[in-house]
Amino acid sequence: MENAETETETTPYKLLLSCPSGLSPSQVSVVFDELYDRIPHPDINLENSISEIWDQRVQKNPSLYNGTKFRHGHHIWHDGGPNQESHVCLHLGLTDYRTFVGTNLNPLWEMFLAPSEDDAIRCQHTSSPLGNAAIVETSDKKILVLQRSHNVGEFPGHFVFPGGHPEPQEVGIVSHHHKDLTDSKLLNKKVSQEMFDSIVREVVEEIGVPSDSLYEQVFIGISRRKLNVRPAAFFFMKCSLSSKEIQQMYSTAQDSFESTQLYTVSMIELEKMASKMPGCHEGGFALYKSMVEAGRMSDARA
Repeated sequence: MENAETETETTPYKLLLSCPSGLSPSQVSVVFDELYDRIPHPDINLENSISEIWDQRVQKNPSLYNGTKFRHGHHIWHDGGPNQESHVCLHLGLTDYRTFVGTNLNPLWEMFLAPSEDDAIRCQHTSSPLGNAAIVETSDKKILVLQRSHNVGEFPGHFVFPGGHPEPQEVGIVSHHHKDLTDSKLLNKKVSQEMFDSIVREVVEEIGVPSDSLYEQVFIGISRRKLNVRPAAFFFMKCSLSSKEIQQMYSTAQDSFESTQLYTVSMIELEKMASKMPGCHEGGFALYKSMVEAGRMSDARA
């Protein structure tokens, strides 16, 4: 496990957390608390630009919906002892799409960043909703990659892994003060389960495969793109269907309008495509590559 925040000058991403061995649901927990919400920026003019930008966007596109999202605050890594599993605890707050548009996607987004090497402090004034994406391996050992539609708001035409966001509404969260569950331990458990449930849901909706064809889901880390400091959690899973079967199902996928084409590619082809991905997805490929290399090393030792 690499818990060090890794980046180089040339990469368009930063790996906030890398788990090459892959973590099962029992190894991922969540603390959901308003402590991890965004802190307003002291510059009142900068703060006011959030609603100004949102109002401009809504005028152009009245169908824009201001949904709530989980905000990535921080995480704590617990190394497993000789007889214990490793474990990560994600610290999540609450944000919304309006604040994301007004901070991370603001033309002045860099002004929202605080001067700190600590990522949680550096991004404390940004919305930073936690996205998710999956590296899905088919039964014939190919990886699924989508080409985004030209009608989507972010990165039209780019290659991406299937994904979206874990949804607060799915576990009864509307705000910190309006939660269907008052028991915080139970709520945290439901939110950590939503991390895994949501990525299966996204793959089903975007690719069109049945949920029971997806198995062995593991969490492999968090990548953040440098542009707009957007974080995303990455997962690896297997699909019991072949590339050919999946291609046939893709045409009837619920959210197929979000993409124009599905590719089923080898590792060599994926490496070439990665440079044409948004930064956080290119970081997702780096996380997957670390997982593959760790698997080869453990196979060699066996």
